[in-house]
Amino acid sequence: MIDRYLLRYFLAVVDQGNFSKAAAHLNVAQPTLSVGIAKLEKELESKLFHRANRRIHLTDAGTQLLEYARRIESDFNQAERAVRGLEPQPVFKLGVLSSVPATLIAKAIEASQLDNQDGGNASRVELIEGSERELTNLLARGRVDVALTLTDRGGERFLEETLFQEGYSIAMSEDHALSGEPSIPGEALADNVMIVRRHCEALSETSRHFTERGVRPFFAFRSSNDERVLEMVRAGLGVTIMPDSYTWNGVIMRKLSGFEIVRSIGLVWAGHAEHMHHESPQIVDLIRKKWQR
Repeated sequence: MIDRYLLRYFLAVVDQGNFSKAAAHLNVAQPTLSVGIAKLEKELESKLFHRANRRIHLTDAGTQLLEYARRIESDFNQAERAVRGLEPQPVFKLGVLSSVPATLIAKAIEASQLDNQDGGNASRVELIEGSERELTNLLARGRVDVALTLTDRGGERFLEETLFQEGYSIAMSEDHALSGEPSIPGEALADNVMIVRRHCEALSETSRHFTERGVRPFFAFRSSNDERVLEMVRAGLGVTIMPDSYTWNGVIMRKLSGFEIVRSIGLVWAGHAEHMHHESPQIVDLIRKKWQR
């Protein structure tokens, strides 16, 4: 049986005129699209496109498939419209790493709500926050469908898609004595009060970085709430180490010299939801658009 997403890939290539434009239209990587078309050709035992000089043309088999593919897609859409609202829509459960800035995920949620108001397909989304370990357990147990979390950690247990990478910086108040420096050595913070982000995935590396430089500061506050941490930084209680994607009024981010730790953030699919990599819920597509760099 041919999966619907393969026919959608095929129609996108036909309508967009080439693979790169079709991939962009579908919000998938071009290699993913190419693999899908190859799978469709294998299932049909027929080549569907002639490829030459970056242009594509339908083969005889592709021309025959086109009529049926459009009819099938039209029938699917009509069926969805006919039954939508008769049954409660399933809840899409999205896990979110607790150290991901709330403002970034909120932008995708806001865009989703605006699209729904403009006539887009409404969907129910449940956000489930947790640490990397907690989200991994939820994915394994099927309690979340997709998690926005750390990727490139060396495991092959789940299907994952990295969206971007970022480093870490020192978060300090705007009037801090070192706020004018673009990069600050750890030794310069020896007499500074610090704030600990308990849930930071780079906490051990951060501690080692300062210890190796003889810096053993006084810790004024320990918290797993980043918004509260940032407000305390703004107030001048102390400084802390945070991912570069965080922004906060009254807080300046400055690089820590010699601290080269980088984290990868992306989407990780539970086993039961791997098909969503090809036919993603609206919120996942919006996260891709907002986060890919």
